[in-house]
Amino acid sequence: MLGLPRSTEVNRRVAKEKIYAHATMTPSLRDIIKNQVESIIWRNKLSDTTIGLATGQDVKEIQVLEISLRQQSLDKRVLSAINKAIPYKIVFILTFEDVAQTWIEVSDTFYCTEWYSVHGAILKLEGLNLDTVYETMARNIARGRLDSGKDLAYAVEKDKLRLKLEREISHLNKKMLREKQFNKQVELNGELKRLQEELEHLNG
Repeated sequence: MLGLPRSTEVNRRVAKEKIYAHATMTPSLRDIIKNQVESIIWRNKLSDTTIGLATGQDVKEIQVLEISLRQQSLDKRVLSAINKAIPYKIVFILTFEDVAQTWIEVSDTFYCTEWYSVHGAILKLEGLNLDTVYETMARNIARGRLDSGKDLAYAVEKDKLRLKLEREISHLNKKMLREKQFNKQVELNGELKRLQEELEHLNG
């Protein structure tokens, strides 16, 4: 699975109780895990000893966890809780029946792929050390949302600003359609143009 070297395979089931013991979570979040998660399997460990790449300044190991779901969705708070409980970088593979989705966290922000055939689940190891391997994975999983050639944390902040502007533009467009007063429409249109120019500059 995932096309990773056999030397990285762990394939060990992780009891939900271990997650409860090491993660800070509310009773409601425990219920969400019980209701939405069928099983958690530690699939792979990417480290200097398993793939022969040097550890990075920030990334010492990358763990790959498969989370088998009872429905084709998962509350993102579950990933956040697991992520905080494990002191290594994690790539999550969510599976439901014959489809899968890959998730990764960068600068406290999660990115994911579209759903794809579980047989097409591939993680490429590209980079000279674990820092660059993780960064490349993040950019691939984010599907173009993180600008290449930029510091990864900076790219995340830029992506957050882009999404914020897009939401504001969408909100203003809807507001303009509802507005009956001409003067107010002119005012809203001016604000809309300002936001659109800011977005174009950001994307430029």
